[in-house]
Amino acid sequence: MSTAATEVRTTPTGYPLHTAETAPPESAPLIAASEKAFGRLPGLHAVMAEAPGLLEGYQALHRLVLESSFDDDETTVLWQTINVEHACHYCVPAHTGIAKNMGVSDEISNALRDETPLPTARLEALRTFTLAVVRGRGNVEEGQVQAFLEAGYTRRQILEVVLGVAQKVMSNYTNHLALTPVDRVMQKFAWEK
Repeated sequence: MSTAATEVRTTPTGYPLHTAETAPPESAPLIAASEKAFGRLPGLHAVMAEAPGLLEGYQALHRLVLESSFDDDETTVLWQTINVEHACHYCVPAHTGIAKNMGVSDEISNALRDETPLPTARLEALRTFTLAVVRGRGNVEEGQVQAFLEAGYTRRQILEVVLGVAQKVMSNYTNHLALTPVDRVMQKFAWEK
């Protein structure tokens, strides 16, 4: 094998952008799962592969969020609210593309990206509560909980917001540390806070 075949690209801060050939052995099946799910290896996953437990945990949380009681519009609001609040240069474009693939309207995506009002009071209540959880590090006032419940959400969904925050902390923080380059297919959705 030539050294060119095993050369590992890195992020601007020196984190490896792994492939199945360069990643730790425990990450190989995780990389294969990402490639199968996305039709390519997202840069975030290539970085996370350096720590197999991180990539495995992220994949599991991603699946669990998709299996939550939130519909696609609500899942997008949950993810993008956190991504925008954390100013994640990688995840906002990535989830803009994911939202398009999920059939979420550009009106919702643009409102999230631009921090302008969402098209329904219910979605706005989800964004408001998610921000309260993120900003308060889980310490929310009873009035904030009641407003979320009065918008038609449930106590289960309060905890599913925590699930979404846990997933996005993993990705947003990884991208902050690594300065993960935005994937070519998502560059058209580039974003800055």
